[in-house]
Formats: sequence, structure tokens, C-alpha cells
Amino acid sequence: MLVLTAAEINTWIAGLIWPLTRILGLITASPVFGNARIPQTVQLSLGVMIAVGIAPLVPAVPAADPASYAGLLILAKELIIGVAMGLAMRIVFAAVEMAGEISSLTMGLGFASFFDPMSQGRSSGIAQFLTWIATMSLLVANVHLLLLEALAESFFTLPIASTTFHGGGFWDLATWGAKIFSAGLQLSLPLVAALLITNVALGILTRAAPQLNLFGIGFPITLGAGFLVLMISLPYLATPLMNLLGQGTEKARHLPRAFAGKGDLPAAPGAQSAPAQRDPR
Repeated sequence: MLVLTAAEINTWIAGLIWPLTRILGLITASPVFGNARIPQTVQLSLGVMIAVGIAPLVPAVPAADPASYAGLLILAKELIIGVAMGLAMRIVFAAVEMAGEISSLTMGLGFASFFDPMSQGRSSGIAQFLTWIATMSLLVANVHLLLLEALAESFFTLPIASTTFHGGGFWDLATWGAKIFSAGLQLSLPLVAALLITNVALGILTRAAPQLNLFGIGFPITLGAGFLVLMISLPYLATPLMNLLGQGTEKARHLPRAFAGKGDLPAAPGAQSAPAQRDPR
């Protein structure tokens, strides 16, 4: 007759619930897995399948009741870690969206906003276009698989424990958020520079021929020049996008080390580094 004690049952429950919380936090906050158009049942099922595969390999969890105060603190800690890793990649897409917004305002398309299913808000057409390009680049380069690999390694770099984590992870994530502005401006800089030259040329033309209606010809010219520059710069957009996605993956991989308050830690047993052809950089 099989006899199970309450402590053994709590250990089994905690061994699945706590890793599942970190996994669901990443799935909710990451740009592809957390897409609002994906049903929540699908996201939950994906998290459970990943947790079932990872839970047997996770180091021993603390002997605490999941419903106790200590167990709830561990649950909140795992949720914060997963959300932080997902936000590291979400910041990359926020930078791409900002580049699209800057480009739209410079072209004169700031008034043309549409509903964005990715962010569940209003955004310009250029921002949505660049976001879909970044999404396709992420899937083609298997960055979503690298993100799951970083999630699996995080259970060894920052094991599930009842101790509090180091505050350096929050500072690291906050400084990484500045990438939204720097990377967004860099991605939109070619179009902004080209339209600046166009506006200067229009100003000289209006000064030379005052009878021209600047408001009548200025908008079509800037709009056409913006689309032309965007079309020319699209083939060269792959390299900075891949570099940005690679930096986001490395930041998600580094955040558990920052929360642990340590530098580089040994990799998980049996874990292999990503092949060179899968490295987005």
C-alpha cells in the first residue's frame, strides 16, 4: 500500500508550481509568446508542457508549504524573475515601435494610427510594419528558442530558494530600458536624415519661388521621399535588428545572474551553447 505524507505531496506540488510560475511570467511578458491574440489557454498549456519537461531537472526546491507565507514569497519571487526576463526582450520590440513612431511623425503620418494587436493600443502604420518585420526576424533566427534555453538555464544560475534576490537585477533591467530611446533613434536615423534634407530643399525652393504652395506640395513630397528611403533601407535593416535581438537574448540570460548578485556562473549540467548559425549576432 502506497502511503504519502503531506510533506511529500507539498514537495511534489511545489516542484511543479514554482517553476511553472517563472515560465508563465516569461510567456506573459515576452513579445511572441505573450501576444494578446494567442488564447490564454494556449499560453497556459505551453507553460505547463515546458514546466513538465524542466521540473525533473530543476535543483531541489525548498521544503516549504506552497500555501504558507514563505511559499507565497517564493511564488512572487519566481513570477518577478520570469516577467523580468520577458521584459528584456519586450524592450527590444518597444525600441522598434519607437523607431516606427519617429519615422511616421517625420513623414507626416502621425495622424494615421491603427489598432495594434501586439500591444492592444494605437500605433502608426510604420510602427506596426517594423514590428512585424522584427517578429519575423525573431522567428527566423530562432531567438524564441534561445529565450527558452535561457529560461531553462536560469533555474541553475538562480535556483529556486527562499532567500531574497539581489537588487542589482532591477537596476540592470532599468538601465536596459534606456535602449528603447537609443536604439529607436538609431533605427529611424536614416529616414530622419533624408527627410531633413528634403525639408531643407523644400525651404530653399519656397524661398526661391514664393508663388509655390508649400503646404500643397510639401506633404506629398515628404511622404513619397519617406517611403522611398524606407524601401531602400529595408535590406540593411536586418543586421541592426539581429544585433538588437541578440542583445535582448543575452540580457534575458544575464538577468538571473544579476538577481543572484554574482557574475558568470557555471552553466547547467548538460547545457550546450547555441550553435553559431543560431546566434542572432
